[in-house]
Amino acid sequence: MNWIALKALHEIYESGATKKRESLMKDSHFLFLLQQTGELKEGVNTIVKGDGFDNYYQHSHLNKYLEYYKFLDKNGLLKPQLRIQEDDINILLGLEKGMINGDLIPIRDEIIQAEETVRGVSQMFFKNEKYLEKSESLISAVKGILGIAELANDKDQQYKYVLQSHQPNKIVLCENLDFLKRPSKPRKHHLELWYAGGKNIDKLNYVGEIKLPIFYSCDWDYDGLMIYQLVKRKIPDIRLLYPNGPRKSIVKTEHESHWKFKKESHLLSNLDPSFYSELEKTLIIELITSNDWIMEETNDLIEMINFTDKLEQIHNN
Repeated sequence: MNWIALKALHEIYESGATKKRESLMKDSHFLFLLQQTGELKEGVNTIVKGDGFDNYYQHSHLNKYLEYYKFLDKNGLLKPQLRIQEDDINILLGLEKGMINGDLIPIRDEIIQAEETVRGVSQMFFKNEKYLEKSESLISAVKGILGIAELANDKDQQYKYVLQSHQPNKIVLCENLDFLKRPSKPRKHHLELWYAGGKNIDKLNYVGEIKLPIFYSCDWDYDGLMIYQLVKRKIPDIRLLYPNGPRKSIVKTEHESHWKFKKESHLLSNLDPSFYSELEKTLIIELITSNDWIMEETNDLIEMINFTDKLEQIHNN
């Protein structure tokens, strides 16, 4: 749901009605309340309360709206033309929380040092590298919350982000930034985490000699595994971590990375079979057959490393 729809629901809650607008009549939440539950009623030029609307709104939206309103107001975003999505508000709230508790400060400092780009920051925190480019107000909000004066406009940055720990004994290169934003667990287990920017891995040409065991953590979807193959060519000793997170439907989650040749799953979606063990190939075939994927951040990182180590010990014995 977007902010316009949330505001309209709150207006109905407080005053009993809101002006009928084309955008509201296309909104899936409004249509559900109008056509399915009857908690909203359609007038000539207005949308009004139906039976049970107040209870529904108090239970489902009121507290969220008040939190969002306070947050947007504090950050100077409450403007009539604001078209922000609820998911984006929650991301911004997460950034603010990360800055307050200190978890994001090292990443913010590296963003500044690297002269990171709008696309680079977009890829770190939002749906894809181009997502932020469509909204100047969203870019401004991200810069304000992170305390960054400027972001570059080009997209080729030769810089990797590192979560350091005392006496690291392993390195994990992550496709996404999520594990680096939760530092306590990897540091407790003496892990050094790297983030190179998803597909933008040319910077790995300059990492030099790697003296610790290194692993790769990624989304188990077509794009994630293709990136792994590119990484493996640059760092031959890197080991793919076997996932333990829940499988999610690509269709239901509106995921944008799609398997190829779904009716011929044995082709591994045109992935190179030489990069994968039999166990990994079996999982890939299962994911292709069910049209599912496994999101990197839903995995338990420590369990993945332990499982991969056990598999190697069995193989060596």
